[in-house]
Amino acid sequence: MDPQQNRPGRPDGAERPGRRTVTAAEKEQAREVSLRRIGRLFTPHRGPLAVVTLIIVASSVVAMASPFLLKAVIDTALPERDLTLLVRLTLGMVGVAAVTAGLGVVQTWISTRVGQEVMHGLRTTVFAHLQRQSLAFFTRTRTGEVQSRITNDIGGMQSVVTSTATSIASNLTTVVATLVAMLALSWQLTLISLVVLPPSIWLSRRVAHMRRSITARQQRELADLNVTVEEGLSISGIQLSKTLGAGPAVVDRFTSGSERLVDLELRSQLAGRWRMAATTVIFAAIPAVIYLSAGAFPGAMTIGTLVAFTALQGNLFRPITGLLGVGVSLVSSLALFARIFEYLDLPVEVDDPVAPVSLDGVRGHVRFEDVTFSYPGSDAAAVAGVSLDVPAGTNLALVGETGSGKSTLASMVSRLQDPDAGRITIDGVDVRDLRLADLAGIVGVVSQETYLLHTTVRENLRYAKPSATDAEIEAAARAAQVHELIASLPDGYDTVVGSRGYRFSGGEKQRIAIARTLLRDPKVLVLDEATSALDTETERAVQRAFTELAKGRTTITIAHRLSTVRDADQIAVIDHGRVIERGTHESLVAGAGRYAALAA
Repeated sequence: MDPQQNRPGRPDGAERPGRRTVTAAEKEQAREVSLRRIGRLFTPHRGPLAVVTLIIVASSVVAMASPFLLKAVIDTALPERDLTLLVRLTLGMVGVAAVTAGLGVVQTWISTRVGQEVMHGLRTTVFAHLQRQSLAFFTRTRTGEVQSRITNDIGGMQSVVTSTATSIASNLTTVVATLVAMLALSWQLTLISLVVLPPSIWLSRRVAHMRRSITARQQRELADLNVTVEEGLSISGIQLSKTLGAGPAVVDRFTSGSERLVDLELRSQLAGRWRMAATTVIFAAIPAVIYLSAGAFPGAMTIGTLVAFTALQGNLFRPITGLLGVGVSLVSSLALFARIFEYLDLPVEVDDPVAPVSLDGVRGHVRFEDVTFSYPGSDAAAVAGVSLDVPAGTNLALVGETGSGKSTLASMVSRLQDPDAGRITIDGVDVRDLRLADLAGIVGVVSQETYLLHTTVRENLRYAKPSATDAEIEAAARAAQVHELIASLPDGYDTVVGSRGYRFSGGEKQRIAIARTLLRDPKVLVLDEATSALDTETERAVQRAFTELAKGRTTITIAHRLSTVRDADQIAVIDHGRVIERGTHESLVAGAGRYAALAA
């Protein structure tokens, strides 16, 4: 029974949206990053963070003993020449320093580990989410932009992620403990010390918002610079610039972007610097005011109290300045989080089904049922109402002029994109109801532009089947008629292919790609203009490999050269996304239609 039947809301051929684009409103919403969402990144690490918090509290409480020990030294031990008490007090001061230093090491280790694990989780989550995006996302997004988000943006957040939480907890605890100690010594002087807080907080907020705006511009410039590097230093980019003499222009473009980054970095570092400098001067003036107050009211406090209070006041302003600085860093880093969360919030246009169907004993019977597809922003349909039946083990050839919709139609079999309406089935099961991993095992694709990884031939082949043995790899290479070529290389199967496989010719890369596909042993094979760029002799060699590859499989072949599809079981002529003719080579030639004109 067809799994599609009797499914509510899913009549055969009914429109089923396969993708959606991100609206401007959704992008704007993604930019508004809440601190609560950032905090959720740390939720899995609540235990270690609780330990860090306890360490911070303990360290702050222990550190508060130092001013009181100092007061006792000045007011009691020294005037009374009590050597025993003096030794005890000084040993206590050394002990406090040792304990706080030891706790600081443990705190740093735990907090740094938590921060790095959060960074690792964020990096891998973004990478995995982008891997799930459809082909359409990558065709409309610059490669350098994607790389910049994963490296520059996440890298820029590292200091915030690894140190912000502990810095806030440490400074806040220190501020509270210090205030308690200061109030215990003199509540009047404490009030004088806190006069500078309101203007300092206001200035810090202004500076934070200035830096956030500049940070967003910095990351955009870094992304542009990444794109320039990607385009200008890839093999294809170098070939293009050398043949067109565009090298100086590319260098100028890179230089201009780098200069803009220098300017933005200066503006970021100097943003609000004068405002913060004014706050620092005010902080420095407070001890003078305290000394004046003590002098104006002689006898109100002891020398030891005054010295201890001054030390505490210095200890108060350091964490307050730290808190203000963390606030500035956190607000400015929201621009980075916004860019990352914007990617994480992208909907997955082609995803695994909620209730996947298993397909056992695959035969490879492919059907196109009234399939329609339009590219976003296009008024005309790339594929319009196409219905085709490809029995298991047969060969369907799609021919037509460039841009007629052949590749678009074939790409939907492997779900590189989903139809807007209609459906494509394999053995009666809609491909959208199969797990993507299962579908990849059923449908193999060999395209005109073969992509090889910058690693060995063996690893390029094993990429299709990580568990493949060396014997299986060699057997696949023999079937693709490329074993002798690989064996003749200096390092054989361990030869590094070079960036994008530029070490090999087009025909050699195609045969390696065929061997790679053979390893997966798919029941359905899509050959997308896989020989159109090859010379006649190389095409014959590759065609023989294709013949071996197609044995026992359902094959959908897209070709410009009609000589490669003469023996197809059926040929469909595509024009403006529609099937206008269908039949065998002989019947279509006899029909004197569009195919006959192409074959003439």
